[in-house]
Amino acid sequence: MKKIHSLFIVVLLVLNACAKKDPTFLITETTVGPVSSTTTLDELESLFANDSIVQDTLNSSVKTVVKKIQVFEKEGLPLLVLTPSTDSIQTIENIQVLDPRYTSDNGISLISTFKDIQEKYTIKKIVTTLNSLVIFPKESNLYFTIDKTELPYNLRFNQPDIEAVQIPDGAKIKYLMVGWN
Repeated sequence: MKKIHSLFIVVLLVLNACAKKDPTFLITETTVGPVSSTTTLDELESLFANDSIVQDTLNSSVKTVVKKIQVFEKEGLPLLVLTPSTDSIQTIENIQVLDPRYTSDNGISLISTFKDIQEKYTIKKIVTTLNSLVIFPKESNLYFTIDKTELPYNLRFNQPDIEAVQIPDGAKIKYLMVGWN
């Protein structure tokens, strides 16, 4: 009986270890992989030491301003696009996730659908733009963009407001973003 009890505990520990998500590609309310809401631009090189960082800068007579930072794996696969804040100590304000391995703590990634979003989050609002819908969940820093081509043809044009019930369950996520500040 004691052996069965010990075996049961070992099995539970193994299952628990398997259930933990890889923090390298985990999105939480305050982190995207190794980047946190308090990460400064100076820390990025060490966080992505095994990857490539490309900065889109604007040079003025006063200083150089970093507009966007793209992070690529060494093999060239795009991972993230980071937008820094304009504060004196620049932190990351917005992140566009480009790699489908990044998954929210609720299990949503770039390969998820609108149905997946609805099952994991309560939708606060949907903003209709010319070519897309932006889905904002309640109490979350994440937001999702769905291309209007995912909608039925009659809803793609001249629709000022689209409601959740009008979006097909299988509509794919085009952009997954995290916004801090």
